[in-house]
Amino acid sequence: MSGKKQGGGAYAPDAGKSSRRMRVNPGILYAWPMGIWFLAFFIAPLVIIFAYSFMKKGLYGGVEPVFSLQAYRQMFDPKYGILVLRTLKLSLISTIITIAVSLPCGYAMARSRRQTLLLFLVIIPFWTNSLIRIFAWMSILNNNGIVNQLLMALHITKDYTQFLYNQGAVILVSVYMYIPYAILPIFTAVDRFDFSLLEAARDLGATKAQSMFKVLIPGIRGGIISALIFTFIPIFGAYTVPLLVGGKDSYMLGNIIVDQVQKTRNWPLAAAFSMVITIVSVIGILWIGAANKKDARLRKSAEKEDGGDELHGFAAAVRTGTDGGAAQ
Repeated sequence: MSGKKQGGGAYAPDAGKSSRRMRVNPGILYAWPMGIWFLAFFIAPLVIIFAYSFMKKGLYGGVEPVFSLQAYRQMFDPKYGILVLRTLKLSLISTIITIAVSLPCGYAMARSRRQTLLLFLVIIPFWTNSLIRIFAWMSILNNNGIVNQLLMALHITKDYTQFLYNQGAVILVSVYMYIPYAILPIFTAVDRFDFSLLEAARDLGATKAQSMFKVLIPGIRGGIISALIFTFIPIFGAYTVPLLVGGKDSYMLGNIIVDQVQKTRNWPLAAAFSMVITIVSVIGILWIGAANKKDARLRKSAEKEDGGDELHGFAAAVRTGTDGGAAQ
């Protein structure tokens, strides 16, 4: 019998065990509504799409409850392979341009004294419907738009230039549509960065470029990875932008999913392509989680080290970069 012996020889029940029995964690109860919502509107649709991708196409649309790999066999058709590669190319180019523009913007915002105003200006596009913004770009880029009229007024061109209905228009509008998703995480990462590390690197002999690429960029890696994922995944599955401003050479994965559902009514093939986008999204989320965990471990290890050790590490990095530049 467990417990503590009292004066009369009797044993009192263990206070710790009784308190543990009486203790109830209310967090589990609070999580039930969100868990039900998550199950009903996220997990269940994914399970349905996954199941549809392994079924047979119905005669008049829909699916037949018969196991089939026909949808995944169709995915390896050369015409679909070209479409996937085109989608990957446009998504990568748009993402790289977006990150290249967002890095100096996020840095300038974080170092500015008017952060609230600049954040407000970045968030303003979210207040307007995405279709309105796309139509605004269509009016700017079309043959009678502002760009063509300006070029002709300046006698740069004699005739209209086709800016719409090509891959360049898809890339341009995609960068505009998703650049706030890249600026905000980069701004947050730069705002939390310790800029005394840049000063230490400069004191140890690093140039401005070396201190930026060897100290700042690794220090805000988590924000850059988040910006990459938040930009690449929506563009990879985009539908409205290539539909409205793209041409025949801009047909992307999102367009074929919609066409397979509405026109061809091949639901299993649409579900199979949807699973591709889902897998890419899951990989991106896992990448963000791994990067955040790694950054957390690096911060903990850095807190345990002395300031001299940190400076010694920066000195070694700077010497390495300087020696490499001198060797070249």
